[in-house]
Amino acid sequence: MRRRAGRRADGGRLAALAAVAVLAVAGLGACSEENPEPVGVAKMASTLGPGEGTLDLLAMPGSVESGTTDPRVDWVTPFQERTGCKVGVKLVKTPQEMYDLMRNPDRRYDGVAAPPEVAGRLVAEHQVTAVNTSLVDGYKKLQPKLRGLLKQDGKYYGVPYVWGANLLMYDTRTVQPPASWSALFDPEQARRYSGKLIVRDSPLAIAEAALYLKGHDRKLKIGDPYSLTPRQLAAAGRVLASQRPHVLKYWEQPADAISAFAGGAAVLGEGGPYQVDVLDRAGKPVQAAEPSEGVTGWMDAWMIGARVQHPNCMYQWLQWTASPDVQQQVAEWTGVAPANPQACSGDRLRAGFCGAFHVGDRDYIDKIVFAHAPARACGGKSKKTDCTDYAEWTRTWIESTKA
Repeated sequence: MRRRAGRRADGGRLAALAAVAVLAVAGLGACSEENPEPVGVAKMASTLGPGEGTLDLLAMPGSVESGTTDPRVDWVTPFQERTGCKVGVKLVKTPQEMYDLMRNPDRRYDGVAAPPEVAGRLVAEHQVTAVNTSLVDGYKKLQPKLRGLLKQDGKYYGVPYVWGANLLMYDTRTVQPPASWSALFDPEQARRYSGKLIVRDSPLAIAEAALYLKGHDRKLKIGDPYSLTPRQLAAAGRVLASQRPHVLKYWEQPADAISAFAGGAAVLGEGGPYQVDVLDRAGKPVQAAEPSEGVTGWMDAWMIGARVQHPNCMYQWLQWTASPDVQQQVAEWTGVAPANPQACSGDRLRAGFCGAFHVGDRDYIDKIVFAHAPARACGGKSKKTDCTDYAEWTRTWIESTKA
């Protein structure tokens, strides 16, 4: 399950959207007046009313299953039967398409299952509204670190859905256990396995090159690998350009990485617990290593659209998808870690799955550097605004790996 500009509305359209947004949340009862949202953004709910009978969602394939892909995989039909909210889903192929649709003032989605490169930009551009987490049963059962990833100015802008880590995957017959990202990014080491390396095809993969530089070029003073100055981003781009001649494949789909290792074409590269788990169960000599410089990760979260029309059904969906039974189904189907550790309680998920994905392992999760959308504001405690945004990361990625 893996996972990039639209136009702004004119003043008249914004005014119209503001009126519609007020009507959309009228059924929710009183709303918080503290830190009001910008005009055109639905206010955070304080109470819930009856479902509106309809729910319009935006997601990538695998995030919302109704039995059409596989009749055994269906967490939509039971939701519809229980709540009376009929679910409609618009599936997109890329995060960029998702971002564009959410920004389109003529589109009104109640919710979106957003990956990190989309989520942060939607929050910054007020394309999503804050979530009243007290209205989401089971919210406090979700992993604490995940809950905080979309917190801004004291508000929460998403409910964690699934997550994963980006690791170094290697063929034990050919490659000694790598201790550092140097195995993949140092030119001399990469040359040893030239033509047999695989790398994630995503601008956010620049962060792994930044982690390598953080440990091997201290003069760059890299802190957060997702908040890079122009100089730091350019250095990461040079690392990727030097690596490119040795790369067999930049993979988009997890299955592509699995196939490359299963057939012996690849011996070292970026992967995750899912690929390693599948290959291990198939008897392939593939393991994963956690580089000394650190491990990056990602989280997909359900977010409420700024022009939400069916907020009560959307909150019921947030509760539903955070529940242990649904989390178990999503984890099994997509091959990623559930945000709710209770999905591993009882016999919901096999023990090997939960161990491989470190579900509920707070110490492990706390060490992961989770992805966020790169932005000009450097983030964290820094007040600087001289970092690079996602558009610059995308341009650097294309120039370094595709040109």
